[in-house]
Amino acid sequence: MAVTLTDAAADRVRTFLDNRGKGLGLRVGIKTTGCSGLAYVLEFVDELSEGDEVFEHQDVKVIIDAKSLVYIDGTELDYTKEGLNEGFKFVNPNQKDECGCGESFTV
Repeated sequence: MAVTLTDAAADRVRTFLDNRGKGLGLRVGIKTTGCSGLAYVLEFVDELSEGDEVFEHQDVKVIIDAKSLVYIDGTELDYTKEGLNEGFKFVNPNQKDECGCGESFTV
């Protein structure tokens, strides 16, 4: 499996990378935090680290470390605008539950 991007997410990441002027792609990872235990982390990548997995979708590289891939394999990353709110949305088939505020999740 892999981590994929919707058209909207790929466009947004490309815009961020273009505005930034450099970068290989977007790192998608997880960290231990919050009520439910895990939270998503997004950051730009300028160089790969040992053990990184690289998925390319719509000419955008998505980089994931091996530890995070176990939890987010099969995830689709979307970019949504709902009213005044906009941001990345994770559709993770491994996610079992999330906290009430939506900031953390369990698998």
